[in-house]
Amino acid sequence: MQTIVTRFAEALKAIDSSREPHKNFQPGVGPYGEPQVIRKSLEYLKEKYPEEFGSGKTKREPDVLIPKRWALEFKIVRPFGDNGKPAEHWSENLLHPYEGNISALGDCLKLQRSRLEERKGIVVFVYEHTPPVIDLRVLIQSFELIAKEVLRVKLGPRSEAQLKDLVHPVHQQATVYGWEIHVV
Repeated sequence: MQTIVTRFAEALKAIDSSREPHKNFQPGVGPYGEPQVIRKSLEYLKEKYPEEFGSGKTKREPDVLIPKRWALEFKIVRPFGDNGKPAEHWSENLLHPYEGNISALGDCLKLQRSRLEERKGIVVFVYEHTPPVIDLRVLIQSFELIAKEVLRVKLGPRSEAQLKDLVHPVHQQATVYGWEIHVV
């Protein structure tokens, strides 16, 4: 999982360095939507690491499938919008603890039930100011606690990679987190 997290962090940095804006937002990777950033990241990784990601494809379920290797779901956490104003309901992307929803917890349950033969994992992109305005470690620890203790999801150890000096004036840094989901 650490390799997956590190590679996706590298891809985010490459997208960010291009300064290509998403839609009418300010330049940088921070404002990209989940499908767009996953697609662009996978394109980068397939070109840079064809032996690891060459067979990877974006799908609806899971978000990324690397046949015979990984079935991955992704979530983005942005407490602030492109304009610097607080985003509404931003923590729900991670913490909504009900099956069938689009949160990271819902994705964990879905992957745990999946019959895919690949290893399963959840990857989260978290954008922050520099220095952080909100301590997002609380959110990450809450996710782990709810997943493990309430929903009985068998999460592997947390992997993480940090990105600094992003070009966006609000999404100035990011952390990529990842957990393997062990199926019982």
